[in-house]
Amino acid sequence: MERKEIAANEFTCKPLEILSNQWMLLACGDFEKKEFNSMVVGWGAFGTMWRKPFCMIVVRPSRYTYDFVEKYDNFSLAVFPDEFKKKLGALGSKSGRELDKINDSGFTPIASSAVSSPGFDEAELILECKKMYQEDFDPSKFLCDNIDSSCYPDGDYHRMYFGEILAISGTDKYRV
Repeated sequence: MERKEIAANEFTCKPLEILSNQWMLLACGDFEKKEFNSMVVGWGAFGTMWRKPFCMIVVRPSRYTYDFVEKYDNFSLAVFPDEFKKKLGALGSKSGRELDKINDSGFTPIASSAVSSPGFDEAELILECKKMYQEDFDPSKFLCDNIDSSCYPDGDYHRMYFGEILAISGTDKYRV
């Protein structure tokens, strides 16, 4: 996929469409050392925090990728064209603890420009992020009914990470 650098002030997307329908592939680790893992994410946010462009992701401590996000100070998020939805679904149902799911998926990891975590050649959008804040979800602070019982029946609450967006590359679809 041919992507071009996009300045943060020229970046545009439909976050609800991406998170709810396209999903993103979170990758974290060190591409050069071939020490990284990835997982599909469908919950998150984009915005501005402390005058910096950022994205927010959440990862459960039970996920294998959690160990990588804890160890490294950066991560990437990749968005793929619709034809890759089936592959993303398969990736989202397997753990990197048991197999080399990236190799099995057919996705091609590539070096990022600003972080050690990889992007993916087939992606139409790649966000490269440096962690800037983290916090564990506290169920005593949930303000909506049934979040705890419907989203966390096993009490495996997410850790939230804010990542400053350091670099964006994408197709013209993501440029103002």
